[in-house]
Amino acid sequence: MMTTPSRTLLVGSGKIAARLAPLILEHGEVFALRRSDAEPPAGVTGIRADLAETLDSRLPAVDAMVVTLPPGEGVSAYRTALTHLAEALPAIPARTVFVSSTGVFDGPGAARPITEKDDPEPTSARSRGLRDGERAAVEIFDAVVVRPAGIYGPGRDFLLRKVREGAAVEHARRTNRIHETDLVRTLELLLRTPAPPRLVHAVDESPAPLGEVVGFIARELGVDVPPDIGSADPGGFVYDGSLLRSLLGALEYPTYREGYAEMIADPTAS
Repeated sequence: MMTTPSRTLLVGSGKIAARLAPLILEHGEVFALRRSDAEPPAGVTGIRADLAETLDSRLPAVDAMVVTLPPGEGVSAYRTALTHLAEALPAIPARTVFVSSTGVFDGPGAARPITEKDDPEPTSARSRGLRDGERAAVEIFDAVVVRPAGIYGPGRDFLLRKVREGAAVEHARRTNRIHETDLVRTLELLLRTPAPPRLVHAVDESPAPLGEVVGFIARELGVDVPPDIGSADPGGFVYDGSLLRSLLGALEYPTYREGYAEMIADPTAS
């Protein structure tokens, strides 16, 4: 049986939070914590705060929370922000979902599908910061961690622009992605599922070499395929998304083809 939070705090108010908010508002109150004075989504109560600093006032009591903060400066930036967040809350929410990234895996890459059972061994400052953020979220909030890969969708048209520009890319590089719509569906589901998995890789059904993806986009756009940078040892990882699909069921955008074709057919969607 699904449970529905009555008061939810969105920590970070980017595109993901903006699309998630209306789904949660159907069932309860929503608060959005953000650093700017920008207007929150309709119906959402905005709270201005910078989690890099200790908060001067208490946050409202909530029973659920979704953290979509971007990486900060330094490996411990997430831990600092989450510690300040916990100090300002009256109590730890019953459910916290922390949005990380498949970027916790770095290095030369691997063709073998990576599952949630594989332990990352980050080496770069960014990947180590992501991994420490995951650990802090679990230690402080007992969070469910979601690792999306290559988020794309409305307003996320980086690869379309690269193809239009004819910018060279590494064709053999292994890539994974998730449409923003399916990521938002995932987060909403994890807020309500009584006993969710502790970690989910948010990826679609079609990991693919980058050359295959840009080739498809180029054909849809009617332009030349971007040249290949070439590499004797292509990098990137392949992620197994079977756990996500067992939870969510059919994806609205099961492969990059459906998503990018829609964005190209409807320019307002990109």
